[in-house]
Amino acid sequence: MNTLKTGILLVVVGALAVGIGALFFGQSGAIIGLLAALLFQSISLFAGHKLALSFARAQPLGPNQLPWLHQAAERLSQKAGIPTPTLYISPDPQPNAFAAGWSPKVAVINFNKGLIENMPEDQVIAVMAHEIGHIKNRDMLTMTVAAAAASFIQFIAYLAYFVPIGDGRERNPLVGLLIAIFAPISATIIQMAISRTREFGADRTAAELLGTPQPMIQALQSLDRGTHRIKSPVAQPQMAHMYIASPFSGQGLAKLFSTHPPIEDRIRALSAV
Repeated sequence: MNTLKTGILLVVVGALAVGIGALFFGQSGAIIGLLAALLFQSISLFAGHKLALSFARAQPLGPNQLPWLHQAAERLSQKAGIPTPTLYISPDPQPNAFAAGWSPKVAVINFNKGLIENMPEDQVIAVMAHEIGHIKNRDMLTMTVAAAAASFIQFIAYLAYFVPIGDGRERNPLVGLLIAIFAPISATIIQMAISRTREFGADRTAAELLGTPQPMIQALQSLDRGTHRIKSPVAQPQMAHMYIASPFSGQGLAKLFSTHPPIEDRIRALSAV
């Protein structure tokens, strides 16, 4: 299923790149757009996890730092049947975490400092189990492609606003404005389509790895309170779907377009495990 989603996502991004390229520069622009999309996706596959860590200002967690966390990583990874991911820590004060890397062999897990400092160990380990669930379920490739797609669409929105459109190079501010408005919305919809289903799966895998859903339920409750109370200074919109909880809290329309399912829905699903 994840392979199918990844393939569909690549086709959608390629078609969008060809269409926008043709709109900007005519027939030659379609080829340029397709090549640009391929370049974006290639970079994301092989360097996406490094870019994600760079955005988060994350540093490797040394073997003598938080030994209980390293021990939990080894134990849960062995149980999941995957290589132990490399652990990182970000100075971000918001309690949150994400996994990155296009395959289990290069997977990393980043923990925000706010999560380590403000949540008890059993809940931090539950968060780790969730991220290991993503790696075990092979969500990371699709997540990486989705992040690249969102970045590429944001780039298109920027071009639409500042670059003249058409073979005659005429400036059509209305068309550019419409693309600049709707391109980010389409990026969010892509992230929603990828993220909302995979979060339930990773929650369920975490409960299986831990032997009980309770630590995961408690962790989600803590994350919900923390992400609403503390704003992240480093989280990027195109990476929002990679976090265990949305780093951008909101109500009303903002909640409707959240990259994550509501926490209460995730807790309800876990309670039924």
